Amino acid sequence: MQNRAAATREYHLSDAQFDDIRRLVREHTGISLADSKRELVYSRLVRRLRRLSLGGFGDYLQLLERGESTELEEFTNAITTNLTSFFRENHHFEFLSGTVLPALEKRNAASRRLRIWSAGCSTGEEPYSIAIALQESMGRFRGWDVRILATDLDSQVVAHAAAGEYKPERFEKMPAARRERWFRESRPEHFVADESLKSLITFRQLNLMHAWPFRGPFDVIFCRNVVIYFDKETQRTLFDRMAEVQRDGDHLFIGHSESLFKVCERYQLIGKTIYRKVR
Repeated sequence: MQNRAAATREYHLSDAQFDDIRRLVREHTGISLADSKRELVYSRLVRRLRRLSLGGFGDYLQLLERGESTELEEFTNAITTNLTSFFRENHHFEFLSGTVLPALEKRNAASRRLRIWSAGCSTGEEPYSIAIALQESMGRFRGWDVRILATDLDSQVVAHAAAGEYKPERFEKMPAARRERWFRESRPEHFVADESLKSLITFRQLNLMHAWPFRGPFDVIFCRNVVIYFDKETQRTLFDRMAEVQRDGDHLFIGHSESLFKVCERYQLIGKTIYRKVR
């Protein structure tokens, strides 16, 4: 069945071309694509071939190998997956509000400074959820310098996130009263984040595999469901770099299917996928 389907395809993707694509994905994103992702790669990249009126994957690979930044960005945008929701893995936000923020109020009382990084912010639901948690605790931080940095590899979803506009179905897991407090109807069937949320967040396109244009320190890092497709070596490098922009006692939240076990010993597990930096 697979061979018959491949024979009727608009473009042919050879084993060698698929391997070259996987190599480029690894080099530019850190993602290690399994053999099982071949259909996903074809379906996502074939749209670029059509858009560029190319003759096949060989032509597309030549374009990518020339290193044209615009197409490399389109390439990474096409490959990366963005799935998120407001207050996803809600226990993280409960721990942030109930435990982390009260502790930071005391620890950072002298500097009156608070920094949180949403690494892999996708379309923005995560950093806006963090911003809501902060705003609902703002009695603690009135007059403080509070900022959230939200970054993602995909420039298109970063633009979506910065706009902060969502359809009603995106709020299915959020109580209506909370949505009404922090979002307003911008046009029929669309809601936009309140300026009090937007003012806390700086959105930036960032490839985690490249140099980071900041030094921290970050009191809290959310890096959830980002490294699931990274190999162990890449995960070790990434979490070690994250430890370098945090102080002892700072917190790291990762995704429900991720773990630092045998990956990074600089964090201690203190809750369900919640870590504290220890060295």
